Amino acid sequence: MPTAILFSQQTTAPEQDYPRAERKLQGNPLRTTWNHFTNSTGEIYSGVWASEAGSWRIEFAPDEDEFFCVTEGRCRVTDEAGVVYEVAVGDSLVMPAGFKGVFEVLEPMKKYYVIVERKSN
Repeated sequence: MPTAILFSQQTTAPEQDYPRAERKLQGNPLRTTWNHFTNSTGEIYSGVWASEAGSWRIEFAPDEDEFFCVTEGRCRVTDEAGVVYEVAVGDSLVMPAGFKGVFEVLEPMKKYYVIVERKSN
């Protein structure tokens, strides 16, 4: 039987990475992910993500959406049309499938995330 997952009680090993060289714009921020949940079909991921200050280009696949809520620090997301979204502690943002733009961490930040990646049948 499935059970609920309380993030604060998980001992998830962190995964660390840096923006890919071709996407990096400013700095070389270390990014850390604690993925606490992946559903049985591999379509939903949820956990905690943290990053040092810096910026990079982002591009979501046509079948991938992300919701996130900032718990520490702040960031700026700028879409391809130049629309700027300032996101701080307590703010939430959805980046829909196909979203392209720039993700800039203004102050070291942490966020809860949920990513939905629809699999084709």
